[in-house]
Amino acid sequence: MVRRGEFCATLKKVRFCGILYVTNDSFKCYIKVGEPMGENKTPQELDFERKHEEYLHRIQNLRLIDDNFMTKVFEDKECSEFLLQVILDRDDLTIREVHSQYGLNNIQGRSARLDILAVDEQNKAYNIEIQRNDRGAEVRRARYNSGLMDANITEPGDRYDQLYETYVIFITENDILKAGLPIYHIERTIQETGMPFGDGAHIIYVNSQIKDDTKLGRLMQDFTCTNPDDMNYPVLAQRVRYFKEDTKGVATMCRAFEEVREEALREGERRKAIEAAKRLLLGGKLSYEEIAEAQGLTVEEVKALDTKRSA
Repeated sequence: MVRRGEFCATLKKVRFCGILYVTNDSFKCYIKVGEPMGENKTPQELDFERKHEEYLHRIQNLRLIDDNFMTKVFEDKECSEFLLQVILDRDDLTIREVHSQYGLNNIQGRSARLDILAVDEQNKAYNIEIQRNDRGAEVRRARYNSGLMDANITEPGDRYDQLYETYVIFITENDILKAGLPIYHIERTIQETGMPFGDGAHIIYVNSQIKDDTKLGRLMQDFTCTNPDDMNYPVLAQRVRYFKEDTKGVATMCRAFEEVREEALREGERRKAIEAAKRLLLGGKLSYEEIAEAQGLTVEEVKALDTKRSA
């Protein structure tokens, strides 16, 4: 069991007194349970220790309302099934498959990454999103996700009546729709008759600000707990405890933090390459191919950056 003051780090093999080695694919996690055996540590090793000490502190403060932690907890089928049963008030709902950080594309190539995509035994599809930022939960974002689901979970030649029934569910830190309600169900209706349109597309906003003594309110209480011992629902508490206290669970979260950090570094390098390519294009001395090779971009990407060509 991992406690505060311990650390995990991606290190080369270094001899420590009381080190527990944990491996997860290519990732190695080292949990400190004693003091080092007097060897001098390199600056790189000290930096790794500092970084992963910080990771462990962050893990202890994670809540289900935090995006990256939520996706790890609810990629578990039992947890996502329970979540949907409470939100939809349906004890009969059974999840067949669940995916986290699921990428979808439209025909123009623009992509979106869904926090959770689940499909039940009746072929109903559910996109569950955590949003702490109000802008990320704008109503047109819900519409966009709904359209992407329709475009990506059907096969060419499928009849329209074979479209999956879909649910886009936003769990928001703030009351986005500002009516003071715990949950909002958005359905298309025929304005002249007031009757449901019945197209099978549903959008739901869950307001995590309401933490009353209902099943949904207790669920929202759990979403803001850092300590699994304070949670109401054992199925969620057990999963949270795994990532906060179990050696393998902590290693998984450390690896997730590393992946996020590496992706951010890659994105930063890509932005630098794009800016450099723009400057080279303005200089007008190099070909598309030369710029692409120098900056690690494709020729098509460089061409798209050429404002003179676009004009």
